[in-house]
Amino acid sequence: MKIICIGRNYAKHIEELANERPVSPVVFLKPDSAILAKKMPFFIPAFSNDIHYEVEVLVKINKVGKHIDQKFAHKYYDEIGLGIDFTARDVQAQCKEKGLPWEKAKAFDGSAVIGNFYPKSDFNLESIQFQLLQNQMVVQDGNTNAMLWKIDELIAYVSQFFTLKKGDVIFTGTPAGVGKVSENDVLQGILEGKEAFTVKIK
Repeated sequence: MKIICIGRNYAKHIEELANERPVSPVVFLKPDSAILAKKMPFFIPAFSNDIHYEVEVLVKINKVGKHIDQKFAHKYYDEIGLGIDFTARDVQAQCKEKGLPWEKAKAFDGSAVIGNFYPKSDFNLESIQFQLLQNQMVVQDGNTNAMLWKIDELIAYVSQFFTLKKGDVIFTGTPAGVGKVSENDVLQGILEGKEAFTVKIK
């Protein structure tokens, strides 16, 4: 499987990091080694002093597709989930400064939390409410109605470049409110009132 991530898909998140608003989706990949094993804590890596959480709605691909027309994109997924794209913000800043790729900051081991998946029929895909709690306090509160590019648009777009395969996961972007994690934090992801994951920080 592969993990396809979308950056800068919520306007307020773009503003909080003072990034330029893109004219098309920003796409990057994480390897399968980035997946944090279920019920395992996230260990802050030695190479960063500024690891940030970024909660994101996830889409799991259910069949092979290439050059998918947007009007058929809904046929390529039937489950929605929630996860975290952990980001070494200090490393990312260094990479951006030098015009280098982000993989060291975004694709390191354990940087992808993939929570529970639920049938997409449980949701109004145009308006999925989700939150991230840090030590029981809401730090990110998002809704897919604020996405610059909706789920079907993203599937159509990324399938121009990558063949989508069964089991691939798309991280659809994070809303505003990203922030630093610290040792002993507990992060909880809530998807339409359901707890999708809990992660302890070590």
